[in-house]
Amino acid sequence: MTEEKMLTVRDVSIMLGVSEKDVLDLTENGTIPGYKVGGVYLRFKQEQVEQYKKNQSLLEPKAAKGESEGLRNRIHDFFYFNDFYIFALIFIILLGYLVYRGI
Repeated sequence: MTEEKMLTVRDVSIMLGVSEKDVLDLTENGTIPGYKVGGVYLRFKQEQVEQYKKNQSLLEPKAAKGESEGLRNRIHDFFYFNDFYIFALIFIILLGYLVYRGI
């Protein structure tokens, strides 16, 4: 008897191209069936996720999916997820400049 591999929240978010929070919201709404492990939705059947993805692609035209704003969203996400590193780099450069100047 073979066990079918269940998908994690991250796997489903990658398959659907949405955030992990969106996957959890879809599951809590009953849009995507999920299976609870320890009281939290953590596993999904691949066939059910693929069926949902297929239904969504039939319902939504490509323009409604936000593909026209792809670059803007990617730049926003870059700064949102890397803001600490950007500020740290600016701070290190500023400290290096002050040390070099001898202040």
